[in-house]
Amino acid sequence: MIENINWYPGHMKKTRELIQANLKLVDIAIEIIDARIPISSRNPIIDEIIQKKPRVVVLNKADLANPKETQKWLEYFKEAGHMAISLNAATGQGVPSLLKQIERFQDAKSAEYNERHNASNAPIAKKSIRLMIVGIPNVGKSSLINALIGRKAAMTGDKPGITRGKQWLTLKNGMQLLDTPGILWPKFESPEVGLNLAFCGSIKDETMNTSDLGFELIKKLRDDYPDELMQRYKLVELSDNALEDMENMAIKRGFILKGNRIDYERMGRNVLDEFRAGKLGNISLESVDEL
Repeated sequence: MIENINWYPGHMKKTRELIQANLKLVDIAIEIIDARIPISSRNPIIDEIIQKKPRVVVLNKADLANPKETQKWLEYFKEAGHMAISLNAATGQGVPSLLKQIERFQDAKSAEYNERHNASNAPIAKKSIRLMIVGIPNVGKSSLINALIGRKAAMTGDKPGITRGKQWLTLKNGMQLLDTPGILWPKFESPEVGLNLAFCGSIKDETMNTSDLGFELIKKLRDDYPDELMQRYKLVELSDNALEDMENMAIKRGFILKGNRIDYERMGRNVLDEFRAGKLGNISLESVDEL
């Protein structure tokens, strides 16, 4: 049983200071979160830092999430006063719509600027816009940046903690974008937040027991997505015991050690990998209805 997960490397303290120091330089923040865990992947530290700065909430990895739940989350964030959009940064799907939202914001800022500084009613000039992209590790910030600028400028990978230091980049439309490293917070509000982040790969797997983490995910899927779990692992039915289900799944996959012992480590790794890759189906671990 995993009771407490915390992962806060020293460089994340520096990242917080970096964001605070540069926030005054930007006009709008792009907050990127994981569409499967919109609440758990929203860093409350970033929320405190950004405060009333205009922002676009980007629900990334929407291709892996339950589309009905994603739509509810979009409405939730819009009702909270934010611009919001879902997309898949890895393929670029939805990125043009994000650019259009930012350009509409730019047009509004330009009109406001010209109204204050252009008494002669000359043609409106577009105001230069600077953006900041923020989010926790491994939510797809680097993939989104590469899609926005049209070339590979940021390192990408499936390991949290890839981006290092800040960098200013130019988007395809000429806007300036400040990238910052992913930042977690010192202590999670609840064990569930830590588990959700770990399930989705935002915390390094090396910091925890893979078999225990996989077991916790199986317990979650048993409750919320039993049909998907049974179909993927060819189970006729689920038992009354999550550990027994994990063992049956391992037997179906042939994860057996010498002496006819269950390979719990391999089974835990397998269910985590298949969930993260979307092979279990479109799954959201958090619902607006549970708030």
